[in-house]
Amino acid sequence: MRARSALAGTAAALLSLALAAPAMAATTGGDHRHDATRAAVRAQVAAGVPGVTVTAQDGRHTWKDTAGVGDLRTGAPRSTADRYRVGSITKTFVATVLLQLEAEGRLSLDDSVEKWLPGVLDTNGYDGSKITVRMLLNHTSGVFNYTADDTVIRTYFTKDGFYAHRFDRMTPGQLLAIALAHRPNFAPGTSWNYSNTNYLLAAQIVEKVTGRPYGEEIRRRVIAPLHLTGTSVPGTRPALPQPSSRAYGKLARETTGPTYDVTELNPSLAYGSGEMVSDSADLNRFYRALLGGALLPPQQLKEMKTTVKAGDIPDAGYGLGLIDRKLSCGVHVWGHDGGIHGSSSVAVTTADGRHSLALNLNGDWTGDTDAVVEAEFCG
Repeated sequence: MRARSALAGTAAALLSLALAAPAMAATTGGDHRHDATRAAVRAQVAAGVPGVTVTAQDGRHTWKDTAGVGDLRTGAPRSTADRYRVGSITKTFVATVLLQLEAEGRLSLDDSVEKWLPGVLDTNGYDGSKITVRMLLNHTSGVFNYTADDTVIRTYFTKDGFYAHRFDRMTPGQLLAIALAHRPNFAPGTSWNYSNTNYLLAAQIVEKVTGRPYGEEIRRRVIAPLHLTGTSVPGTRPALPQPSSRAYGKLARETTGPTYDVTELNPSLAYGSGEMVSDSADLNRFYRALLGGALLPPQQLKEMKTTVKAGDIPDAGYGLGLIDRKLSCGVHVWGHDGGIHGSSSVAVTTADGRHSLALNLNGDWTGDTDAVVEAEFCG
């Protein structure tokens, strides 16, 4: 559930390497425009990723590809229609709903958290009256990231903890209590730190403003209008919908060791910040619609694309649930990365919404999604 291509916060230390899976591929599109991307996809499997699925769209041209396997036990290949956990790509959906509510005059980005969630941030050095909705969405709030908590890491990101607790239902209140047991990272608005807690709070604000679950608002406002048939907000459902591949992780701090099937889990741990499931075609459709102005009025899209420096991530700025990345060839792409157990994803599009790419690795310990993005837009 982090901004880059792995798990959030210090949970990234739990990722490790795997044995390479046998490469099996299926490609749609007979031209050579995607040769560099195809090579970069296969390089992921050579580096140890079990399997990859990718879809690119450039104007009316759609290209799909897979490499590696979707099931290490049976050897079944990945499918271009696979549905997978998208992790922090969820954040763009949540931010879109909040910006739609602002466009409707139902809230302001400069409203305080205290206005909508009174008393929620009033402990251990936090002051909800000084933290705004905008600060939640661009990660300048200073609120501690609950997935960086040592107990959360031991409980959900190590082998013994994961298999004992993967079906636990975590409430937003429980997750927030974990975050608030830590002091703020910094005073509101003075720095930047990626925090899943920000989007937990953002989802709760959606619910307070609308009176409906945040997942229902995403369905009403984004999924249904765009006909995203492979996209869902699963709530507490542990299984992936079909078609899908298995998802794999190491569940250890070491860079070698056994590979575990981590497909089934209760996604309530990722409430508001990384819960959603989608497929590559839907992600492309979503980001193309968003950047093309189909989901937000011009003023709200401008706000979403107003970025702050994203920590030490080079050539990247973080807007409101949206990352602006400058590639080596000078092209800017907008989108988000997402990681959760057994799944590493990225979805990006050019500023005009014309050229888009979405891909997923069904392993969380290795791989370089940035290399695939570079190949598609610069190769």
